[in-house]
Amino acid sequence: MSFWEHLQELRMRIVRSLLIVIAAFAFTYGFPFGYHDIPPLRFKLLEWAQKPFLDAMARQLHRPVSELVGQNSPFAFTDLTEPFISLMRLALWAAAFLAAPFLFYQLWAFIRPGLYDREKRLAIPFVVATSGCFIGGSVFAYYQAFKFLGDILFQEAAQAGLRANLHVADYLDLFISTVLITGIMFELPVLFYFLARFRIVTARWMLKYWRHATILILIFSAFFTPGDVILTTVFFSVVLLGLYFISILVAWVAEPRKPKNDGVGPT
Repeated sequence: MSFWEHLQELRMRIVRSLLIVIAAFAFTYGFPFGYHDIPPLRFKLLEWAQKPFLDAMARQLHRPVSELVGQNSPFAFTDLTEPFISLMRLALWAAAFLAAPFLFYQLWAFIRPGLYDREKRLAIPFVVATSGCFIGGSVFAYYQAFKFLGDILFQEAAQAGLRANLHVADYLDLFISTVLITGIMFELPVLFYFLARFRIVTARWMLKYWRHATILILIFSAFFTPGDVILTTVFFSVVLLGLYFISILVAWVAEPRKPKNDGVGPT
């Protein structure tokens, strides 16, 4: 393919990805579309997003979660447009999460013309692996990482006797960035699988420079993990380092093997 053909292919994949996200956004924002007895899905998404922090708050205050909802909710807003924008943004990211397998397929379809025929057969494994790792990382963030963050960030406030009065937009920034960054972090084994498959890196090389990788992981965690607490940096550094060593094993499996010499000379 020529340079302009690549640009055309890229434009087509971007347009299809946007259409997929828009269709998913219509579902996550408005479903069930006008049934007054059932609230739209965006409000349910907000409940799901708030739940990890409310659970952490209930643990620290030794109170049931039921006492922290409704009129006693710690979430508030100071701008009339804040709830509208926040719910729309949450529904948009939920749509991207829902459309993740289709988006990963569009990525594969873009790079497919530059692959050999035997490599093109990896389409389904690629989509399954990337989607599974991203969703798995997001689930880990929701049930474990955000639980850890909630306990750490709320513990000092609870011990100081401070009352929570949180902007819903600021909270969603923390929630979305935690889920998104963790989901991307879990793509590390897939990335190194293909780097090893194409002989760009090897498991031996990764194991040799694991100390250098640890320093880079610490720098990445310090700059990109949510929150300004050192414990969050340490937590995500440990998670990333564990994924790095898993990636070493994945790279070892993915490395092309040299053909064995059976000792028989040419005839």
